[in-house]
Amino acid sequence: MDSFSAPSSGSDHKMSTDQFMDQIKTQLAQAYAEEFLETVRGKCFEKCITKPGSSLSGGESSCISRCVDRYIEATGIVSRALFSSQR
Repeated sequence: MDSFSAPSSGSDHKMSTDQFMDQIKTQLAQAYAEEFLETVRGKCFEKCITKPGSSLSGGESSCISRCVDRYIEATGIVSRALFSSQR
């Protein structure tokens, strides 16, 4: 039985609306985190790692740090714009 199915034996085991919404929020947060990491990994690696090796150079490390910071900042700006326009 998956987490969305309720057992047929009684109403005590049915998922409440709040529990269902919490589960959906958790799944969305996980999906967002995975997408964020994949995007940052792809974009920042492509931009910053010029010669892949066993360790990062100082310049590569700084570049990755700046790239991630910019991506986080841009994501925040877009999120605030989207949520403020919904009100």
